[in-house]
Amino acid sequence: MKLPVRPALGLITALVLISNSAPGALARERAKDEPALPRTGPAADYPVVIGDPFTIDGTVWTPLDQMNYDAVGLASVGDASLVGVTGASKTLPLPSYVEVTNLDTGRTALVRIERRGPMVNSLLIELSPMAARQLGISGAKGAAVRVRRVNPPEPERALLRQDKEAPLRMDTPPGLLQVLRSKLAEQSPLLPPPSTPPIPPQVTEQMIEQLDHTAPKPAATPLPKPQSKPQAQAKTPVAPIPAPASAPLAPSPRMEAVTVHKGAAPLAPVPAPAVKPAAQPAPKSAGPGLKNGFVVQVGAFSVEPNARELAAKLGGFVAHPGKFWLVRIGPFADRAKAAAALEKAQRAGYRDARIQHTD
Repeated sequence: MKLPVRPALGLITALVLISNSAPGALARERAKDEPALPRTGPAADYPVVIGDPFTIDGTVWTPLDQMNYDAVGLASVGDASLVGVTGASKTLPLPSYVEVTNLDTGRTALVRIERRGPMVNSLLIELSPMAARQLGISGAKGAAVRVRRVNPPEPERALLRQDKEAPLRMDTPPGLLQVLRSKLAEQSPLLPPPSTPPIPPQVTEQMIEQLDHTAPKPAATPLPKPQSKPQAQAKTPVAPIPAPASAPLAPSPRMEAVTVHKGAAPLAPVPAPAVKPAAQPAPKSAGPGLKNGFVVQVGAFSVEPNARELAAKLGGFVAHPGKFWLVRIGPFADRAKAAAALEKAQRAGYRDARIQHTD
């Protein structure tokens, strides 16, 4: 007895086997088993995550993409599981980059913000152990710091993404450190309004001068007093010269040689005028003056060469009223012209620049 043959079923089975053995199917199966490769290079900073508002002990914190973020507060140090020069912030985008300043020493380092935290209202930032060592901060929490958002160049971003240290920034001047510490004492504990990260006030020249009132002021150089009467010199006979018919001849302060013309009327000898006192040179650090005008103050430096280098770069000048060297642009006759220079300074990266009166 012969069994019935099912050719259709055999053909379907063969097609299924062939399709499963195709290169595309094998590649898809292999991709499921292999882990996804991490993103590297500049692409590792994207996408930028802001996130939704959250609450800590009744206080609402709202993440915000704030480019001019500048705050003072207390920092904590995370555990050993945190690698690289990284930090945690309640409101800054993830990732983002900040300059963190140790308010006890002025040392400033570049830190990459990678996570949310710290989940304590009184703390501003949590630092990884590597970031804390670079800043000279020890202990679990309580270090006074300044956190300012920046846009560093790609080579420095790459160093932080590779868990390496970026070069330290210039130390913050002592006068500015005192102002920032005073601001921290006024705002503690850190309880900002919803959606508004704390921002310290602009540092004014008056604040710096009050902090440096003990510093010796440069003594003013007295100008020589003018002589009350011109000193008479010995009269020297002068050969006669012709006088123009249209206008009288102006006396010359010094005549070493003259030409004698026949028929000229004799000219009475003229006494030499008194020597005027030499003009006192302006101080090297003084800038152009304009009463009731405006200047743009870009920054304050404790080192004169740094101030003069920035002034030359921005086309400004350097003033030295006290301990610090102040870089300024101007003066300008009205605030509108000063505003244009202010915008130029801020585009160059000096966001703390401000307009001041010259009087």
